[in-house]
Amino acid sequence: MISHLFIGVNDFDQGFELYSALMRELGHQLKFCDRDKPWAAWMAPDAPRPLLIIGEPYNGKAAHGGNGQMIALLARDRPTVDRAYAGAIACGATCEGPPGLRPHYHENYYGAYIRDLDGNKLCVCCHAEP
Repeated sequence: MISHLFIGVNDFDQGFELYSALMRELGHQLKFCDRDKPWAAWMAPDAPRPLLIIGEPYNGKAAHGGNGQMIALLARDRPTVDRAYAGAIACGATCEGPPGLRPHYHENYYGAYIRDLDGNKLCVCCHAEP
């Protein structure tokens, strides 16, 4: 259903550090990084799509987070959610909701919410039983 997601960043090096930490914890690999453009993409090790891409906006204007938009990244288990959240916070992300159960979604929904350096809202979540 999804080919790729593109997230605009204003400082590519800082954004690359934050997203690299997240993707590493989630088990995704770097597909490409072109600092001249600048943009980078990650993918699952067993599939070429979907891609998560970060880069400076094509129109040359500043990147900014939208209200009501969020990208949720799937983690294999709850400890991975915890590590991904901690790694993102260490790279400068801000907390929008610490790791924990969110039973109002469903009984096994475990997630953490952050905003990246440009205000984009991200969730790292796991739907599996502990």
